[in-house]
Amino acid sequence: MGQPELVGTGIPDPWSLPLGQIDVSKAKLFSTGAHEQYFRRLREEAPIHYCADSAHGAYWSITRYDDIMAVDIDHKNFSSQDNIVIGDAREEDLAPMFIAADPPIHDVQRKAAQPAVQRPQLKVLEPVIRANVTDILDNLPEGEFDWVPTVSRELTARMLATLFGIPQDMRYKLIEWSDASVEADTTGMDVDMDARMETLMECLGYFSELFVERAQLPPQMDFISLLAHNPHTRDMLANNPMELLGNLILLIVGGNDTTRNSISGGVVQLHRNPGEWAKMVADPSLIPNAVSEMIRYQTPLGHMRRTATRDVEFRGHQIKKGDRVVMWYVSGNRDDAKFEDPYAFRIDRANARQHISFGFGIHRCMGNRVGEMQLAILWEEVLKRFSRIDVIGEPVRTENNFVMGWDSVMTRVHRH
Repeated sequence: MGQPELVGTGIPDPWSLPLGQIDVSKAKLFSTGAHEQYFRRLREEAPIHYCADSAHGAYWSITRYDDIMAVDIDHKNFSSQDNIVIGDAREEDLAPMFIAADPPIHDVQRKAAQPAVQRPQLKVLEPVIRANVTDILDNLPEGEFDWVPTVSRELTARMLATLFGIPQDMRYKLIEWSDASVEADTTGMDVDMDARMETLMECLGYFSELFVERAQLPPQMDFISLLAHNPHTRDMLANNPMELLGNLILLIVGGNDTTRNSISGGVVQLHRNPGEWAKMVADPSLIPNAVSEMIRYQTPLGHMRRTATRDVEFRGHQIKKGDRVVMWYVSGNRDDAKFEDPYAFRIDRANARQHISFGFGIHRCMGNRVGEMQLAILWEEVLKRFSRIDVIGEPVRTENNFVMGWDSVMTRVHRH
């Protein structure tokens, strides 16, 4: 390659490259863990960094916590319209969704779906989550098994089916549709985009029928019923089916990838840091804070992209109208100006809850409390049953520049 490599990755050492050659959009950086050093270099030397040439075109990287916050709350200069990931979708693949929209469309559509995951509904969902967690943990295999499909994916799939008000035997379809939506050339992967669209149209077909049915029934607290009855969204299927698809995918991915990968990441980090497991065993009241630290450490969605609405000077840099501006949450959560010793996993970290994994401002993750509740209940029930959980071998990371995930985490549990 001509430059020193990061050991075992086949990827150039970022400290050996000219700053202008650094492109942090490459999915391989994230599957190998090499992204940590790349972002460390940018935070130290070029926190507002321009990459002139990548597979996705030119883009700005925002890598420090405070700068990310500044962009995230400034939707007048930095718009979410049409796209929130680094790459541009083909015109035929664009499905409008409220996270990829600005006020007022964003606000009214988000508000339509939000009651399903707001605080009053948490009291209804808590016993459902605990019953699911109990069932899953009580039926774990005795030997080695993969934590990702057996626990992480299973728990989030069941919760998603509940939130959408669909039969539990459809839950794996939700995961299939979620995976298809984030496995795209827009997120650095080599994907058959036509086959992907076929899968997503299957999703639209299924929910279109449900949408019509729910509109005829009394309102319920599931996402489909809420959208079908709200005056701002009830005509979405008739007026723009792709907008309905976009919002469905947003709600599915929001409920799937974030929680699922934080669950897997929590197991990995507790295994790698046995002292933190011991702290949690000794004091289960640390679980809520431990959940925040797991979400900070994992940063389940690595970035969000904005588009400059006008020429703007930002921290001394001239950003032009139309430029892609990428907020790297996965970097902001490692900023030592915000988090002391940020590469350490500490379940009692004083400011763990100030992580930026959920975003900030009007686009802050809508279902964050449901996600946190699933994680908290899982670890409460784990402590009741298991003296420890071993990770066997090296876990496999997801190759994606958007979803910071785990494809496989082989484990063995030790019961009390």
